[in-house]
Amino acid sequence: MFAVIRTGGKQYRVAAEDVIKVDKVKGSPGEIVQFGEVLVVGGDNVTLGQPTIAGASVAAEVLEQGRGPKIIAFKKRRRKNSRRKRGHRQEFTLIRVTEILTDGATPTKTARPKPEPKPVAAAPAAAEEAEPAETKAPKRKAPAKTQAKAAKKPSKTPAKKAAKPKSGGKGKKK
Repeated sequence: MFAVIRTGGKQYRVAAEDVIKVDKVKGSPGEIVQFGEVLVVGGDNVTLGQPTIAGASVAAEVLEQGRGPKIIAFKKRRRKNSRRKRGHRQEFTLIRVTEILTDGATPTKTARPKPEPKPVAAAPAAAEEAEPAETKAPKRKAPAKTQAKAAKKPSKTPAKKAAKPKSGGKGKKK
């Protein structure tokens, strides 16, 4: 099943579990938003709106609020000493379509719970107490032979540069 929705002055063909980037809509990441302007609902039988379908909507989960790449608008009027430079970053919302609703139904799916961060500091401390220290192998040191060879080699001195003429001329005159 698919639907054509209108948001932000543009139309999008969406299906369940589609991830699309639309112009900014209100909502923080994890919230469910509804798009009420549904123009077409398709599948086995297609329903066209005049201009929209009454009672149809599309529910989507907000994944991210972001900003696009910087676009530079540069205007120059030649021979007039007039220049204008202006930058702009378009804001967008990344959404995942959860379901397509008809006949005035409400969304059945709720926002996915945010994953809780794992306690980083507490887990290694508990693991060390549970396991004996013998399982951890000590780090190896470099063999003594390579250290002795490194000590015997003399350090290289930088080579002397060729003499250059100090004047800005092309060289000595004959």
